[in-house]
Amino acid sequence: MKYGQKKITKVRLEKWPNPHPERDYNIEISFPEFTCVCPRSGYPDFAIIKVTYIPDKYIVELKSLKLYLNKFRNEPVSHEAATNKIFIDLKKLLKPRFLEVTGDFNPRGNVKTVIRVAM
Repeated sequence: MKYGQKKITKVRLEKWPNPHPERDYNIEISFPEFTCVCPRSGYPDFAIIKVTYIPDKYIVELKSLKLYLNKFRNEPVSHEAATNKIFIDLKKLLKPRFLEVTGDFNPRGNVKTVIRVAM
């Protein structure tokens, strides 16, 4: 197993203290190389995952987020399930004031899907 694969298998999302919990500010993260596998066909799906949140006490550590998202690469999961899982895991970890996760999936079979989960 290669170095990157080892890191991905051991990944866990990490949080850091928010350096400015006294104010509302937006954090926008874009992950343009997200991949997962269609649970029906086994074909790869490609997407841009966008995370927008207003932190409360914590912010997400970016390297842990990158490795966490890479873990989906070989996972058979629907667009809806992947986007909702990311949302649930970030909400549980960070307990932000606001959170939105968007899965903007590339067209496949002439169908484009955008999944948006927000609180």
